[in-house]
Amino acid sequence: MMRDAFIVDDAAGRDFRLNRRVLVEPAILEAERKRVFDRSWIYVGHESEIPDPGDFVTRKVAGRPVIFCRDSAGSVRLFLNTCRHRGARVCRERRGNSNRFYCFYHGWSYANDGSLAAVPGADAYPDTFDRSLLGLMAPPRLDSYRGFWFASFDKAICELHAYLAGARDYIDLVVEQSASGSLTVVSGVQEYDIRANWKLLVENSFDDYHLHSTHSTWLEYMKDSGVDVTVPKGLLLPKRGVGKDLGNGHAVIDNLNFRGRPVAAWIPVYGDEAKPAITAAKTELVARLGPERAERVANTNRNLLVFPNLMINDGSSVTIRTFWPATADRMEVTAWAVGPVEESPVMRKVRLDSFLTFYGPGGLATPDDVEALEQVQEGVGATVDEVPWSVMTRGISKAGEQLNSDELHLRTFWRRWNALMTEDAAARPDAG
Repeated sequence: MMRDAFIVDDAAGRDFRLNRRVLVEPAILEAERKRVFDRSWIYVGHESEIPDPGDFVTRKVAGRPVIFCRDSAGSVRLFLNTCRHRGARVCRERRGNSNRFYCFYHGWSYANDGSLAAVPGADAYPDTFDRSLLGLMAPPRLDSYRGFWFASFDKAICELHAYLAGARDYIDLVVEQSASGSLTVVSGVQEYDIRANWKLLVENSFDDYHLHSTHSTWLEYMKDSGVDVTVPKGLLLPKRGVGKDLGNGHAVIDNLNFRGRPVAAWIPVYGDEAKPAITAAKTELVARLGPERAERVANTNRNLLVFPNLMINDGSSVTIRTFWPATADRMEVTAWAVGPVEESPVMRKVRLDSFLTFYGPGGLATPDDVEALEQVQEGVGATVDEVPWSVMTRGISKAGEQLNSDELHLRTFWRRWNALMTEDAAARPDAG
């Protein structure tokens, strides 16, 4: 298909459409790997996953196997998990603590600072063999913001601080839930596949238009548990939430809380034993941040996209979710629960119950979303020739603030994606 036919973006005509081929064609996915993922800052992990020198976790970042670790001096490192000799993975464990990584194939070993430590039978190599040049390779860029670590395979990309643009304030709101300013990723991880294109989960993760039609079971559960989920008018949430463009493809829905927040908003499903702790948390927030900032931290829910594939859902729990395309019609999803490092056991229990009840792959919401996305993929894949365009114009006529149920935030993602895919000069993130 023509490069300029991915989207129709006609502001004057109040028209925004997406060509559905971008959700089904393998050739487009191959282009995305280089033009989108390799030209962005990609989430690697959180500092709390590797708290001590020698700690490591292994995972995929931008489709590549990596080792996310601290070296023996305590510095955070990221290495491509491939031996410089023949390419085998040098670390096959999911996590642990070690001062060396050993390749089981030929026995080459590497220190946790990436340097080549030992080569069996090294005397058989010629005098041109320079082990100082054969350490583990690292991505060209690695940086962090408030404990969240990112890597980029683009040497020329702007600094992470500039790349995050308006997303920084929303990450701050998450971190400020902690009195110490420190978060921890709770032990355990959710991993599952969805038979759908990865970009559909971007849309779904902050699309509040589908809340009442898709998640009616969860809303009934909340209502039966004593939570007021009344919506003033129809399917929309007027004056309860907005959608925002945060720059560089990042976007957010920022909603007035109505479903409880472990940090400072008690609801009956949390149980009476949690009420004093949650009340105390709100009091502490006001004292530390002032009433206005505390109100934002405590009583608004946020679904934040950090372009291209990191969602931080800060609602009834804080969830970090990343997803990577395995094929054009299948993605691999990973999610973690996050909370203040110092929170009490009763608060941690409320947080994890909320994480599993709503966001878990066996919870009351995520299975609905998975089914919806797989239905979309099936419908699009079978009819793309006859029905080539998806309409994305909710709220496009508004001059001012847009609702969380509008589609400004979806259009924000697609504009950045399109700019990168078409090599538009505007695609380079704003470093200003």
